Amino acid sequence: MSELASMSHESTESVMVGTSALIEALLKGSFICRTTNEDNWRALQNQATRDRIEQYLNQINRTLASAAEGEVYFCGYLELGDNERKVISSQFRDICQSLTPLVEWLVLVQEASGADAPLTQGAPIRLTELQTRIEDTPAFREQLSQLSQYRLFGSTSSAADNQIKLVFKRLQELGYLIRPNKDKQIYIATGKLDYLYEVIRFIDETEALSLEAQAETITQQELV
Repeated sequence: MSELASMSHESTESVMVGTSALIEALLKGSFICRTTNEDNWRALQNQATRDRIEQYLNQINRTLASAAEGEVYFCGYLELGDNERKVISSQFRDICQSLTPLVEWLVLVQEASGADAPLTQGAPIRLTELQTRIEDTPAFREQLSQLSQYRLFGSTSSAADNQIKLVFKRLQELGYLIRPNKDKQIYIATGKLDYLYEVIRFIDETEALSLEAQAETITQQELV
């Protein structure tokens, strides 16, 4: 092995020391924020750490991406070939198909909680209190019943108790919520929600641009 190759190998090994668990989490598709793993999130606040991780990820065509102004980190592709585009298209399609039930759930939580703003990272949700408010309001019960039947959640129960618990269990599995204490019905919103908001804004802007382009084309055709 040449001296240069040896130095490169040692550099790669040094990157892995102390950050292997963090890199592994990123490669598994985890969204790292203060709520899901504060230690890893704090490590990523350091530019030198981000540079070392980026150096390693670049060797396998990955890159360290962030959303919500550095409040949440995740792994993306560095360069897009045919295979990478297929993976991203599939992931984006899954997110788009999940948008309606997720947005309806966010609206329900905000309205039932009487909150002024949508749920964001770090916000606690006390399931027992939320369930009581939903069960006491027919309109909220109807909203819960409808959204719980989406394929994303797949509830077949007519009981609000079963519906809401299934919804929250599924959202925990998808990484939008965590439940720090299994003995308590308290959930915490994660940074993946902030990432979701950015996806929604991207879709809105893309659709707006598409509509503008269509309008411009129609106008040009009328002028001809």
